[in-house]
Amino acid sequence: MTQRDATTRPAGGAGATAPRRPERGRNLLAGALLGLGAVAMIDEVVFHQILHWHHFYDRSTTGAGLVSDGLFHAFSWFATVAGFYLVVMLVRHRRLWMRAVWGGFLTGAGVFQLYDGLVQHKLMGLHQIRYDVDLLPYDLTWNIVAVVLLVAGVALSASTYRDAGQPETRQAGSEQR
Repeated sequence: MTQRDATTRPAGGAGATAPRRPERGRNLLAGALLGLGAVAMIDEVVFHQILHWHHFYDRSTTGAGLVSDGLFHAFSWFATVAGFYLVVMLVRHRRLWMRAVWGGFLTGAGVFQLYDGLVQHKLMGLHQIRYDVDLLPYDLTWNIVAVVLLVAGVALSASTYRDAGQPETRQAGSEQR
């Protein structure tokens, strides 16, 4: 069976394809993993490694902070690889829906950043954005960016909800959404 045969079913006439529904959930999950991984990686590389503003865990020795950064970096890579794996599978099965992936990406990025800013920085006190400075402008910027990402992602993801229930009528191999 060819890839075209595996992804489409004849619906009557020769060459006709059966309507397909987009796989909204898998596309959103792929995007969320990519968004979470990307923002975690940016945080770890920029704020931990390049600027030396903090470590993932700053309540112990520098060595413990470096180990925590390594574990954090591994987590971000696992999320990114898992997201790319899902995207490859969606492409392979001709189910990639870029609007849903972008909605998931922005949502995942916003959720991670808001969780980091509120839970890890403030509630758990694992680390702050910076030390020996007035934190208010940093905290406001960090969390406002998180909310903007999250709202944009949820809005874009919600816009895919209606379309997920509609059959697709395009031919296999046509341009992905």
